[in-house]
Amino acid sequence: MHTVKLTTAEFKEKVFNYETDQEWSYKGSVPAIIDFYADWCGPCKMVAPVLEELAKEYEGKLVIYKVDTEAEMELSAVFGIQSIPTFLFIPMEGLPMLQPGAFPKKVFKQVIDEKLLPAVAAG
Repeated sequence: MHTVKLTTAEFKEKVFNYETDQEWSYKGSVPAIIDFYADWCGPCKMVAPVLEELAKEYEGKLVIYKVDTEAEMELSAVFGIQSIPTFLFIPMEGLPMLQPGAFPKKVFKQVIDEKLLPAVAAG
């Protein structure tokens, strides 16, 4: 499994339709991370291979989406993305966490293992 590019329309279909739902309600079957990035962004390019590794490592347990902020301006505006990369960590239950910045792999793993996957194991 690789990271998956996501358009605004696909986001509404697979993640959350902010036009019809007032309260957050995640549509996915496994937790997700959404990477808001741009092709010209240096830190985004540094994080990309780490996300690919994590997508393979957590295959079937987690999905990693990529949203091109240049192409998907509406979606970026909905989440108030002001700096990139910014990551939206989406657990199965509860609200997503928005976190700007490029992180090392160990930080992603910590968030995945502590915030995203325990809820699945417990549920």
